[in-house]
Amino acid sequence: MSAFSAFDQAMMKRALALAEKGLYTTTPNPRVGCVITQGERVIGKGWHEKTGGPHAEARALVQASATARGATVYVSLEPCNHQGKTPPCAEALIKAGVVRVVAAMRDPNPDSKKGGDALTAAGIPFEFGLLEEEARELNIGFVSRMTRGRPWVRMKIAATLDGRTALANGQSQWITGPDARKDGHRWRARACAILTGAGTVRADDPQLTVRDVETPRQPLRVIADSHLETPANARILQGDKVLIFAAREGQAPPNAEVVQLPNAQGKVELKKMLEELGRRGVNELHVEGGFKLNGSLVREGCVDEFLIYLNPSLLGDSAQGMVNLAEMTSLDQRVKLKLRSVDRIGDDLRVIARLA
Repeated sequence: MSAFSAFDQAMMKRALALAEKGLYTTTPNPRVGCVITQGERVIGKGWHEKTGGPHAEARALVQASATARGATVYVSLEPCNHQGKTPPCAEALIKAGVVRVVAAMRDPNPDSKKGGDALTAAGIPFEFGLLEEEARELNIGFVSRMTRGRPWVRMKIAATLDGRTALANGQSQWITGPDARKDGHRWRARACAILTGAGTVRADDPQLTVRDVETPRQPLRVIADSHLETPANARILQGDKVLIFAAREGQAPPNAEVVQLPNAQGKVELKKMLEELGRRGVNELHVEGGFKLNGSLVREGCVDEFLIYLNPSLLGDSAQGMVNLAEMTSLDQRVKLKLRSVDRIGDDLRVIARLA
């Protein structure tokens, strides 16, 4: 693997910026961008928009046309080497006569059949690892599904500074301000699915749709409802079909598919739920539940990341907390997190943290 030049760095940054254009649209595929250069002149660029559509490399090759011969290709993910809904990109690059391919990271999809190896076998130098961390973060859900068989789980919580998410009677709208709520919708939009619990459906009657930002598609809405208690007139059941995970047999609410996954305690088996969502192509799962569902997910090791909005206000000990965890007798039992970022969003703070 060669040392990468400043120009290589700049071109990969452009490829990653192109990939980000598919932030809301590529599911279940990865977000990929591509830049093709002759010398230090860009002759083609492209990004993958949606499943079934042209891959980033294919779109860039169309722009480059015959000038791709002898060119260098910068792509945020290793080119695929299998026939799916579109032809293999590695083969297209070989036919175009490019002389060097640089990828930010290798493709974790076992079905991709290592396009980099095909390029090398054809005599085209293949290099990877340039801005790999940025590329991995952009496709963190896809990597999770390919390597663990389950989505990346991001838990969103809106709370006061004393960590309270609702009054004792369940009232929670609105703890945070409009800027934070709009930002939360951006995170909803990038997710493949949004999960909540039956208790939140009954208490808040949410739609769980993306409304405050422009998006061409809505994430799948999912309810963890052990006893099938979702009201038939709940707003979440309007629009696209909803997926409900239950622990017992029963009548499915209108416009819902029910999957039974009971555990020994008569609740939904959450790890199996994540595996089923992975099988359905869910890369990123966005959780907006109450403190009970939040606690169950944390206790069972189902959460990868916390997206917490903190409002400068207090509700006191009688209000509901963020996460319902078992009583601890030692500080060593704490769920330890590592801060990724802390930003001010309007009047609120946004904290992003992952398990330490």
